[in-house]
Amino acid sequence: MVDQDRKIKRVVIKIGSSSLTSMHGEISRRKLENLANQIVALKDAGYETAVVSSGAVAAGYRKLGCIQRPTSLPEKQAAASIGQGLLMESYSELFLSHGYVASQILITRSDFANENRYNNMKNTLNVLLERGIIPIINENDTVTVDRLRFGDNDTLSAKVAALIEADQLIILSDIDGLYDANPNDNPDAKLLDKVHEITPEIEAAAGGSGSAVGTGGMKSKISAVKIAMASGIDSFLGKADSKDILVKAVSGTAKGTYFNQDPEGFNLDNNQQWIAFHSGPEGEVIIRPESREAIIEDRKNILPSDILQVKGRFGEGSVVRVMDENGEEIGLGRINYSSGKLEETLIEEECERKEAIEQDTFVCSRDFALPVSV
Repeated sequence: MVDQDRKIKRVVIKIGSSSLTSMHGEISRRKLENLANQIVALKDAGYETAVVSSGAVAAGYRKLGCIQRPTSLPEKQAAASIGQGLLMESYSELFLSHGYVASQILITRSDFANENRYNNMKNTLNVLLERGIIPIINENDTVTVDRLRFGDNDTLSAKVAALIEADQLIILSDIDGLYDANPNDNPDAKLLDKVHEITPEIEAAAGGSGSAVGTGGMKSKISAVKIAMASGIDSFLGKADSKDILVKAVSGTAKGTYFNQDPEGFNLDNNQQWIAFHSGPEGEVIIRPESREAIIEDRKNILPSDILQVKGRFGEGSVVRVMDENGEEIGLGRINYSSGKLEETLIEEECERKEAIEQDTFVCSRDFALPVSV
């Protein structure tokens, strides 16, 4: 039974390949129907749900004539072109039988990197969710090249959750949560039911890839959770075939790991999320040693007089890396000067007239311990 009084109302559900496919690599009607029924239960209780679904390649490769999951990019993309249609057809049929409409959204990494497309995507998803539609989201495997890939749908699901300001991210897989050690190697490994901070020890405990039909292991799931936590979104990691896993996850009663950031921690607003996770930095500014503490500790705006050197060519409004003299990245920020104008300003006596980077468009790497532009 779904607790309708809980504050969680917008949920992103990530479903891995192994959670949808049979042992033969084809879509399992039983698995899909079970999860669809749980999503319907959430919809009936008033939740807005978006689904980030893997399974296109796994669903399509046998119909392509491959005996095993293909390894070459062209065959994977061809299998995805078949599997995406099959997957969407199944989702649409199941949701329509309960009176809900599903929509398909295929995304590439460049859709997030381009700020206009990022905002258009956000607006489209908000309209769909507000109208009661269930978006089915996947990476556009058919056309995506390696350098533009997310690499796994764990990362994509976290970015989607941040994009639409979800209340909760639920990651379903063939593992039932985060352990303090690899349970396959250590029989004494313990399931962590609550995590408030992703420490180096937790990252070290994250293992490799799990199922043969999936691409993401625990490491990618932890990276996804870090994005969600930095965006102020609670996450849950659990096993897809656990009874009523989705219904229990939103109610806080599921077996698995709940990730809830300390309320005192920093959260990124939507603009800072784009800067941190999606932008492609176009250059670097190196700050003076005496300015470092004021920028990091005191949250001061970065003035032109704080900058020692400019590297690369960039325009006004571009995102740049902020570095110290030792080559350590301090963060990312949106620069208020072009590289040429900034270089001119640095040699002028009057260099305090406009901030180079304001704190509300700056993301400090230390606060989140995140790889920027994931």
